[in-house]
Amino acid sequence: MIHWYPQNKEQLNAMLDSMVQVMKSDIPTIKQIHGIVVPHAGFEYSGNVAGHAYAHLKKSKKAVVLGPSHYEAFEGVKTLKDVETPLGQVSLFGTEAYDTVEHEHSVENQIPFLQKINPHMQILPLIVGEITDSQAKEIAEHIADIDAVHVFSTDLSHFKPYNSAVLTDKASLKILEANDIKNWEKIDACGKYPLRVMMHLCKQKNWKPHLLEYKNSGDVTGDKSSVVGYAGLLF
Repeated sequence: MIHWYPQNKEQLNAMLDSMVQVMKSDIPTIKQIHGIVVPHAGFEYSGNVAGHAYAHLKKSKKAVVLGPSHYEAFEGVKTLKDVETPLGQVSLFGTEAYDTVEHEHSVENQIPFLQKINPHMQILPLIVGEITDSQAKEIAEHIADIDAVHVFSTDLSHFKPYNSAVLTDKASLKILEANDIKNWEKIDACGKYPLRVMMHLCKQKNWKPHLLEYKNSGDVTGDKSSVVGYAGLLF
């Protein structure tokens, strides 16, 4: 099994402490933050981008987390049977309405961050398969009624040379910041379907996505031959 973050509680806590921080360059453009878009690579690669977004979340009692499926092809939405990290067992809610998958790192990698914000947070982990626009709208309507923070998990373009990736990712982020649903198909991201839900949610609630930070793996490792894009957005 791949370990995406430290499996030792003390090491994980120390890493989260270093990552969940508001950057000095952050400008608070949103008075109330309802949710975030964050990456889901190994913490050593994308953890700082994710952590800077999580630092802006309030200490909510509940969170709804949506991420793409990497290991199983299906239509619609599924959930996780149970979730446990080195920080403890997670209390889930609302999962009885869905079929389950065994693992999905796009969602599981968000859990330690949420536990850091509130160790007792209840979480609804949703893995999004292929969905139509009408299905995305229905899912958005459903989660909009839940009093929770909303976390959407996605990486951006994969395995392009650095400069090409930056151009591609900027185009995707422009669509997201404009909440331009009609151009959703032009987004280059593994979490396109969760983002489809996010865009409908923002439209329904009149929330506006704001880019907080963009980096790619080349900025972290120095290897710019083939990179993966990471972004943190607030809405």
